[in-house]
Formats: sequence, C-alpha cells, structure tokens
Amino acid sequence: MDERPIRQPKVLAWCFYDWANSAFATTVMAGFFPLFFKQYWSAEVAATESTFRLGMANSLASILVVCAAPLLGALADQAGAKKRFLLFFAAMGIVMTGALPLVAQGGWMMALVLYGLGVLGFSGSVIFYDSLLVSVTRERHYERVSAYGYAFGYLGGGLLFSLNVLMILFPEAFGLAGKAEAVKLSFFSVALWWALFSIPLFLWVKEPDTGGKTDRWVSAGLRQLRDTFGKVRQLKMTFLFLIAYWCYIDGVDTIVRMAVDYGLSIGFDANNLMVALLITQFVGFPAALVFARIGARRGPKQGIMIAIFAYLMILLWAYRMDAIWEFYMLAVAIGLVQGGIQALSRALYARLIPRDQAGEFFGFYNMLGKFAAVLGPMLMGWVGVLTQDTRLSILAIGTLFILGAFLLSRVNVDAGQQAARELEKHPI
Repeated sequence: MDERPIRQPKVLAWCFYDWANSAFATTVMAGFFPLFFKQYWSAEVAATESTFRLGMANSLASILVVCAAPLLGALADQAGAKKRFLLFFAAMGIVMTGALPLVAQGGWMMALVLYGLGVLGFSGSVIFYDSLLVSVTRERHYERVSAYGYAFGYLGGGLLFSLNVLMILFPEAFGLAGKAEAVKLSFFSVALWWALFSIPLFLWVKEPDTGGKTDRWVSAGLRQLRDTFGKVRQLKMTFLFLIAYWCYIDGVDTIVRMAVDYGLSIGFDANNLMVALLITQFVGFPAALVFARIGARRGPKQGIMIAIFAYLMILLWAYRMDAIWEFYMLAVAIGLVQGGIQALSRALYARLIPRDQAGEFFGFYNMLGKFAAVLGPMLMGWVGVLTQDTRLSILAIGTLFILGAFLLSRVNVDAGQQAARELEKHPI
C-alpha cells in the first residue's frame, strides 16, 4: 500500500497545504502586490522610493523568520505542536492577506504592515509544513512525496493566478468596476483559497506524540535550540549540505525574486512578464514529478547537481537574450528545474537529520533559505551598481551555484544518513 504514497489520505492532505499556500507566493508575493503597491498604495512617490519601501518590508519579514525559525522548530518538537504552530502562522497569513483589500488608496504603510505580517505567516507555516514530511511517509519515499508537494503547489498556485490574471485583464467580464477592484478581489481569493485547502492537513495529518509537557516545553525548547548547534556540527555531512544548500538556494531564490525586475530593466513589457510567470508555474507541475523519479532512481544528490548545471546554462542565456520569446523560453527552463531542486533538497535534508527532531532541524533549514533571500538580491544589486551593467549582475548569481555544487559534491549521503540514525539512537 505504501508503494503509491500519493493514494494515502495523509500524504494527499499534506500536499494540499502546498496547493493552498502557493497562491500567496504566486498571486501576492511574485505577482500583484509589487505592482499594486507601486501604482495604487504608493503612487504619489518616486518609483525608487516605493521600491525601497517594498524591499525593506521583504527584508524585515525575512530577517524575522531567520531569527525565529530555529527556536520555533525546537519549541514545536518539544511540545509535539507542529500542527498547532502551523495553524497559528497560516491563520496569520490568511487574515493579513484577506485584510489587504480594505487598505485605502495611498495607505502604503498599512499595506506594508499587512503584507509583511502575511509574509511572516507564510514563511513561518512552511517551517512546520516541511518538518511534517517525516511524519507522513517512509524514508524511501521522501523524494517522491516532497516532489508531490511542490507539484501540487505549482498547479494550485498557477490555477488561481490564471483566474486572477483574467480578472485583471477583463474586469467587466467578472462584474468588476476596474483593475483596482479586480486586484483587491484577487487578494481576497488568495485568503479564501489558502484557508479552504489547508483544512485537509489539519484533519488527516497526524504527528507523533513527544510527551512534551506544556509547563516545560518552552524551557526545554530553549535548551534544545542550544544543543542543536552542537548536533549540527557533529553531523558533519548534514552541516556541509546546509552550507551547500545555502549557496545554491540563494541563487534559486534570487532568480525567483529578481527575474521580473531584470526583464523590466532590459526593456520587456510587464504583461509579457506576467505571462512568463504563468508559464513557469504550469511547467513546474510536471517537472517536479519528473525530478522525483530522478531522485528515486539516482539519488537526490545527483538530481540537484543536474538542476544546478541547468541553472548555470539559464544564467548564460539570460545574459545574452534580447527578445521576449527568449524570456518565455527561459521561463520554461526555470519551470523545469525550480520545483525539482527545491523538492530534492528538502528530501535529501530529511534523510540527513534525526527524525524525532525534524521541527528543530527544519527550522535551521528554513532559516538558511530565508537568509539567502536577504543576501542574494543584494549581491545582484551590488554588481549592477559597480559595473553599471544589469546583464553582468545576472551572471554574478552563477558564483553561488558553482560554490554550492562544489560543496554538495563533498557530501557523503550514506555517511550522513548513518550519523543521523546514530544520533536518534544515542542522543547527545
């Protein structure tokens, strides 16, 4: 029965949370909020000022997750409360997103507060969602189930984003007064979508009872956080993988966040860029499943290496492109590898950690991912300012992939798994 994990209710329910929250990542974070913030909530100021405000909100939310993620994961492990923490952060993100349509034109400060808290809720919930992977399936299916989650996310986020784009392009067909009303309704639809499709996880996914006592789990969580640094250093292969992951996922996240900005900088139309974003979403759905097969047959490490090589080729092409059809082809190429590298990274990491401390260790994993999202765009901007060449700035990201690939090549997965299992049997 376990040979087809997607048929199990708990696996399907777990995957549907990715379907649920990816609507926020696609419609709000990557799609409409940056444009609506500049054109509606912050329309009276210079473009550079509105960009600075939005950038600061993104960075502040990411930094808060960086600081809180390891402690939150440790607390959830001690209390056996991954689902409760997930519910709290998901509810925060849902409520903040649902409140965005209430912000009046020109209310940039309130819009940023709600958006920042929404990002915090989204990012915080992913810590506990990722850590539940070890509770819903067996180790030999980590790659496949992790890929199912990302595939569901691409499909779910893409479906709602498609509807939202149609609402923006043809507001009258939906009985809306104009584009502003369509964007506001899109934000509300994300909140509703996120809430509705989160329900299966809370009904059908169970987590092991750790026996944590509510009057002691805070102090125990703090002790566990302190001890984690020693554990990560002791698990040498896990530590090495985390550093490699930090490098290459920095490159992945930078491309996700800066691709539209790069396209605008070299003269492409915003509507064309939105279409490219849709292409990435729908290509990412089957591609994540293909990478699951690669990970299952050849191992997740080799699958990640293939994706890193593909990203290096994408960057070289992006440096030289000058036609919109090339941007569309790059969107396809990114869709082919983006979900795969994310899914296989999560699955490989799950193999390299003690399963009874998954929340704590995935807190560190997500911390590195969010820290990369702070530093990557800064590197791209720094190179662009120094060289006064936007195209050279995109090439700078290649150094992150190269360094990540080198460090990953040094990771002995078998030795790392053995060390993690030993730590389960003989904890520090």
